[in-house]
Amino acid sequence: MSTPLLPPKIAIPESLRLQLADFRRHLWRVKIMEALEAGMIGLLVSFLLVYGLDRILPTPSWARLLILIAGVSLFGVFAPYWLHRWVWGQRRENQLARLIAMRYPGLGDRLLGVIELQDQEGNADTLSPRLREAAMQAVAVETGYRKLDQALPVQRHRRWALAVLLLATISAIAFTLTPRAGLNALERWLMPLSKTERYTFTKLENPPTYQAVAFGEAFDVELRLSPESEQRPDSASGRYGTQPAMAAALQKKLYQFTFPGQQEPGTVVFRIGDLRHEMRVEPVQRPTTENVNATITPPAYLKIPERTIDLNTGVLTAVEGSKVRIELAMSRTLSIGTFGPTRQITTEEDTEVPNQKSFDGTLELSGNFAKTPSLDISDSSFEVPFSWKDKLGLAGEPGFRIRVDAMKDAAPSSYLQGIDRQKVLLPEETVDFEVLAEDDFGVKASGIEWVGQFTRPTDEAPANGELVLGEGASEERRMLKPAAFSPAAFGITPQKLTLRAWTEDHFPERGRIYSEPVILYVLTRDEHAQMLKSRFDRQITELEDLARRELNLLEENEKLEKLDGENLQKEEAAKNLEAQAQEEAETQRRMDDLTERMEQLMKDATRNGDIDKKTLQKIAESLKSMQELSEQDVPKVQQKLDDAQEASNTPEKSEKDVYEAVEQQKKAVEKMQEAIAKANEANRRFEAGTFVNRLKKAASEQSAIVGSLKEAFERMLGEKKTKLTPSDVRRLNDNSRQQSDTASDVRWIQEDLAHYYTRTKTDTFKLILDEMRESQIDIGLEDIRTALATNYSYGAAKQSTKWAAKLNEWAKKLEGEKEEDGAGNSKGDGSSPNPEDEDFEFMLRVMKMIQQEQDLRGRTRVLEQLRRDASSPKINPAKP
Repeated sequence: MSTPLLPPKIAIPESLRLQLADFRRHLWRVKIMEALEAGMIGLLVSFLLVYGLDRILPTPSWARLLILIAGVSLFGVFAPYWLHRWVWGQRRENQLARLIAMRYPGLGDRLLGVIELQDQEGNADTLSPRLREAAMQAVAVETGYRKLDQALPVQRHRRWALAVLLLATISAIAFTLTPRAGLNALERWLMPLSKTERYTFTKLENPPTYQAVAFGEAFDVELRLSPESEQRPDSASGRYGTQPAMAAALQKKLYQFTFPGQQEPGTVVFRIGDLRHEMRVEPVQRPTTENVNATITPPAYLKIPERTIDLNTGVLTAVEGSKVRIELAMSRTLSIGTFGPTRQITTEEDTEVPNQKSFDGTLELSGNFAKTPSLDISDSSFEVPFSWKDKLGLAGEPGFRIRVDAMKDAAPSSYLQGIDRQKVLLPEETVDFEVLAEDDFGVKASGIEWVGQFTRPTDEAPANGELVLGEGASEERRMLKPAAFSPAAFGITPQKLTLRAWTEDHFPERGRIYSEPVILYVLTRDEHAQMLKSRFDRQITELEDLARRELNLLEENEKLEKLDGENLQKEEAAKNLEAQAQEEAETQRRMDDLTERMEQLMKDATRNGDIDKKTLQKIAESLKSMQELSEQDVPKVQQKLDDAQEASNTPEKSEKDVYEAVEQQKKAVEKMQEAIAKANEANRRFEAGTFVNRLKKAASEQSAIVGSLKEAFERMLGEKKTKLTPSDVRRLNDNSRQQSDTASDVRWIQEDLAHYYTRTKTDTFKLILDEMRESQIDIGLEDIRTALATNYSYGAAKQSTKWAAKLNEWAKKLEGEKEEDGAGNSKGDGSSPNPEDEDFEFMLRVMKMIQQEQDLRGRTRVLEQLRRDASSPKINPAKP
């Protein structure tokens, strides 16, 4: 079987092919233009969208990224898709025929059939080449009568081109009118993820994005327009969170907002023209001081190390010449801190202008600490104001200041404690006391000093000395030192001593500061005995007064005794009993006090040594009676009177108590009279003994005048008083005054002897009195005074020697009489000694031994002080 012959392929007519090719070219040109225009529209729209949004608010980077993607997607996604559909998808004749069929269905179908015929395969029997060619020719002729351009799909390229032109024009206008905004928008559009700031026509100069404000306090925010700002709106608004907006007008390129106090963090949104600015606000407490210290460096002479003190009170006191450094511990780290200028503080008492210089400067910062440099303190007080800002820019509370009080290095003080302002003593006695030295910045040393003064002319030099008790350690502001002073230990004879304590501090060239003086009268035994006699006289007088008082009370109690028991329990009688009991209590108190003073008198009389034993025994007997009265008799009377007032008493019991009180009081009155009698007897013997002492004292004063004159005989003899030196004139005047006093004392001795003889009728005293009158000693002593006044010193000395011997002679006669009287009284008529006298003598010896031991221990303490003083480093005394 033979294979049928295939008909030759027949191409579509050339006219038809050219027409389809022209249709394709037109289609491709339009769709390519549309793809490009769509891409341009996407880019321009996305750019203008970013530009427009940036004029309203800062477009977030994510929004700009989406806009850019959307705009570029028209180029990257839509354009390829468009080209694929209309260019690549419309490149064959059959594809074009189908596109034409959409506009011309019949023509399109025939075109599609013709195109299929040219590619159809078959044998010559089934496919007639002539018929195919004729069909193609017919379709080509028909197509030639049609405009295929009308079969093109909707053409948007002109409108899209217009849109591109419009968008490009808008962009060009934007670039032309706002080139900076355009470039900024272009940059933010092309690089959405960059940190390029949005361009605004209104620009601020360094606007704050964060501000710490004072907690609960109104705060200000200042926004300054930048010189580059293209717009200058007349007003601006700011809103804190959801609170009402605040408005501020433009003043000198500034918008100043005042917001109310806040307690919670928030954000303030400012709107100024096209500018929208946010600022974070955090309310915090102002930076405050948590602790304030001051390091004080005292002046070098004080030898005190520097010290740190707490200054939370705000006041610092430092001595002149110190240096002070103030350190502040803050609640937050500071960024800046300043102090000063200082302000001087003056008072109404200030008469001079202070010379304290002013200080100001910056604080040295280290973390949370700030401190000033060293400030010199002169002689005036001042205030140091402080100000600071923390790292948040928040200032501290205004008005913080430290007051620095300049204090002078005051003079030290010195006190003598435990000693009377005036005191009499014998040379061997020891006075114990304390020396208190105080200084505001430290005692350097303290001690005692004494200066003697004779009360009568003598050739001896008065006492003069000092003793260092101790040297203070650094900053020892109070030094209390025990001291013992015994005139005998320092070789001091009887005289008047002025004893003072002294203190030195470290202040240069200040010298010693002295205490109030204590006057010590160092007496001879004769003077001491006379003083004891005066004290004894006063105590006898007080004892007699107590006896009279007790007798009066006895009379009142005897009146109460006459009442029966029932009347005693009545209110009036009860009041009288209570009053009597109180009076009796007062009697007991006074008796206790008198007994205590009598005991001291007994000790002092025993210490004297020149008072005879019989006198001491009589004093002791009187003292014993007084002790019994104080401890037994008077308290019993008071107790019975108290018992009589008891509410639980029966009438009989009250009556009995009053009776017993009266009986006991009678015994007390009787014992008081006995004590007075013994005291008067002792006083009589005491008085007799004092005549001896007084005569000896007058004799010693006459001898002292002789000694004083002998020393100056070579200068004074034969000279007129007007030619003498001032010291010799003073010597004569002192001796003349002493002679006058001695003459007066002798006259009193004669008068007292006369009174004593009148009371005692003792022949020896009458004999001495007659001899003194016959000797005309009064005239003789007055002649000595006259001789001294005219510088007849030799004659005055000769007469003084004579009368001193005579006075001693009379004293010995009286002393012999006293000894005979004492011996006779002690032994009686030759019988054995009285055991009571022997007991008293033994007690007296024991008392003297105890006193001697006490004196010895006292002098030992004084010698120990001298040893310490000698071994300690010597200080340079600066006496006034």
